[in-house]
Amino acid sequence: MKWISGVAGGLLLTLVLVSILRTLVVPRGLYSPLVIRWWRSLRLLLRLAAPGGSYQAHDRAQTWLAPLMLIGMLASWLGGALLGFGLLLHALSTLSWTQSVREAGSSLFTLGFASGDRLHLSVVDFLAAAIGPVVIALQIAYLPTLYAAYNRRELEVTLLQARAGEPAWGPEILARQWLVDTETALPELYRSWERLASDIGESHSTYPILLAFRSPRPYRSWIVGLVAVMDAAAMQLALTPNSAPPEARLVLRAGFTALRDIARSLRLEFDTDPSPTAPIRLSFLEFETAVAMVERAGFPAEQTAKEAWPHFHGWRVNYETVAYELCRRGDAVPALWTGPRDFAAGPIPPRRPMDRRPGEGRPGKGRPELPPSAG
Repeated sequence: MKWISGVAGGLLLTLVLVSILRTLVVPRGLYSPLVIRWWRSLRLLLRLAAPGGSYQAHDRAQTWLAPLMLIGMLASWLGGALLGFGLLLHALSTLSWTQSVREAGSSLFTLGFASGDRLHLSVVDFLAAAIGPVVIALQIAYLPTLYAAYNRRELEVTLLQARAGEPAWGPEILARQWLVDTETALPELYRSWERLASDIGESHSTYPILLAFRSPRPYRSWIVGLVAVMDAAAMQLALTPNSAPPEARLVLRAGFTALRDIARSLRLEFDTDPSPTAPIRLSFLEFETAVAMVERAGFPAEQTAKEAWPHFHGWRVNYETVAYELCRRGDAVPALWTGPRDFAAGPIPPRRPMDRRPGEGRPGKGRPELPPSAG
């Protein structure tokens, strides 16, 4: 039965090597079964640590998801390598199973306490001694890449807070710009998020563990922010087709392209070429109420909500399905227009600061009015 042990050890080491290459080395959004399995199991486990069921409890628990995934991945690779080399040593020698694993661990972690004079096993010991430090070094080099992408993402998410509130909402972006006369800054916002969307599409599909890294503040989220910017751009294009900046089209294209790249790396199903009339979950009543809110803030609509709805619908059908699924899987803050969650929590509207300038009774103070069925 020694040959079975050798074949099993070789297959296990091959799987470990392929997993490391797919996750840490290959610069392409390849599906990583190890990352996805750790994500699913730890996410379910951490949900048990939020017995209250509120979003705040889930956010505190899910903060630990990404660090635990990193530790779990390293433990899986080292554990798989230890077991694989132990099986190979057991197949190639007269060592017992316990002695084989002991020698494999001694070589893998370069401790050398169990090495012997068996020359025919030296190749296996040398391979184990080489692979152990390489796996740890790759994981250490992996962290700066992750945190660099995380910092780029969170910088734009933090900057968005002043424009979109917490949590972000597309109509609130438009309303705030006209309330404080900063509507000319919208093209620059769209340009910034076009670049960020492209960055996220590349980094988060290549390193899907980034999807588990949460924002420092509980009501901030990269996916909620991206949906908000895309909704704002789609609303502006639909309501003001003659004066909307061209950057609005560009950020929409970059946004749903990035979301689709991430969806492919996670093997999510979606329509790659949806019809503009395909159904979406956002209702016309919710859109109409939001249009009325931004018009009260001073937004100069060129079309009515009814006229603009087919155009807004045609844009949103390109990204709503994937965005809703990523919001659900990532347990993102339940903002308006971002779909349901796996925990019991209603949509949270953004808070608008009070306008305290003396002598100016400007519209739109306080919290924005919500759609009748905000989802």
